[in-house]
Amino acid sequence: MKITRLARRSPWSDLDSWAGEVSRMFDSAPSGRAGFWPAVNVAESPDELVLSAELPGMRPEDIDLTLENNTLTLSGERTIVREENTELRYHVWEQASGAFRRSFSLPRTVRSEEISADYTDGVLTVRLPKSAEARSRRIEISAPVEG
Repeated sequence: MKITRLARRSPWSDLDSWAGEVSRMFDSAPSGRAGFWPAVNVAESPDELVLSAELPGMRPEDIDLTLENNTLTLSGERTIVREENTELRYHVWEQASGAFRRSFSLPRTVRSEEISADYTDGVLTVRLPKSAEARSRRIEISAPVEG
């Protein structure tokens, strides 16, 4: 029979693990506060990057989109007025409002002068075209002809 030595487990390992999980949770929380935080998707095709942000109930003039030093910043403020009266009493209110600011570092291969944005049905779509150098292409491999 083989005798194996059991590794000694620290009594603090579970606490350390839990503390790490809590830390990661707060690090990923938007600005560490509650409020409106638009959901964003970033997709890539061979020719462009496409950023889409859900901004329901906002007007285009309430949204600010800027580009500076290859950083695209989306900001604005969503205001939702909750009407309270004697006949209507809310039991659940999940619509968030408030100021928001999201920034995205862009690769240098984006042609910044050709970035376009449109806002339809509460979704902002930003198209970020790639330069020709950034597009993938197949490179032919030559081999000497034997003969």
